[in-house]
Amino acid sequence: MTAPELAAASPDGFGRMYRRSFLEPPTVPSITTVISQQPVELDGWRSYMAAKHVADHPELRQVAADPSQMRRLVRTAVDASEAYARSAAERGDRVHSYAEQLALQALGRPHRVQETLEALRERGEEGFARSVDHWWQAFGVEPVAAELTVWNHSLGYAGTLDLVARINGRICLVDYKTKGTSRDGRVKSLDDKVAMQLVAGMKAEESLVDAEAGTWEPWAHGEDPLLIAVAVGETEHAAVRVNPEVRRHHWSTFCQLRRVWGARVEAASAGRTLLPLAPPPPPALAPQHPVGQRAVGEPVDPQPAAALPVPDHAAPGH
Repeated sequence: MTAPELAAASPDGFGRMYRRSFLEPPTVPSITTVISQQPVELDGWRSYMAAKHVADHPELRQVAADPSQMRRLVRTAVDASEAYARSAAERGDRVHSYAEQLALQALGRPHRVQETLEALRERGEEGFARSVDHWWQAFGVEPVAAELTVWNHSLGYAGTLDLVARINGRICLVDYKTKGTSRDGRVKSLDDKVAMQLVAGMKAEESLVDAEAGTWEPWAHGEDPLLIAVAVGETEHAAVRVNPEVRRHHWSTFCQLRRVWGARVEAASAGRTLLPLAPPPPPALAPQHPVGQRAVGEPVDPQPAAALPVPDHAAPGH
């Protein structure tokens, strides 16, 4: 969400902050955008997916002896790695939608649980829905809010929390991560960066009450919530909590990454970075003077070479 959109939605507190502090640049980063300033190494995964595409391709034996056809197959493998990434992101969106609708149903609000479940079933992904259901039942989740937009005006970022819930009497901030399955049938483990995402959500200062009415309220769940990340796989779920002892370190890292984002935006808006450069002009040629003439400023040889005495041993006849 851009700052103008947020400002329009909240013409009082946020709007004043935006006009005061964030007129330039015109966008406010999301939590995930800030975290993305930290390099992520995906080359290994992409290489594996491309190689897997070639190994699994039905035409592999036919084209192995034809270099031109093999090159074509390799090019399709490169495209396939990008397609795998897009497919994983779209699957994650479907799983998140189902989890959100499940929370809305529990809150007694209008929901589309059946519709989002069917979207998963159509693609053979209903196992992810079962994993969400199992997590919900095992932890006795009592939802407070789903897909809640939050804002921190001091540092300047916005974000959306997957779920705010009460579990065993304690307020929890929950983030879902759709993960693949390992060879032993277990859901793959989560990356530590999820802690940074949850801590940034915890450090919010306002939360959106009604987007249409443009009403915000002070953030009510930032004191000491339990920060939970749930890995949702096809066969199971795995929940972890963020160690309270490391929260401040992840918050410090997030603040630094927010400054990196701001510096990059400023650099991008400062003007063209790389300018064309022409080679320097060739050096001027030294002036040529007629024999016997001397250029202005040229030192005078007190005894020309022709007038030097000739040694005896160099005289003619010797």
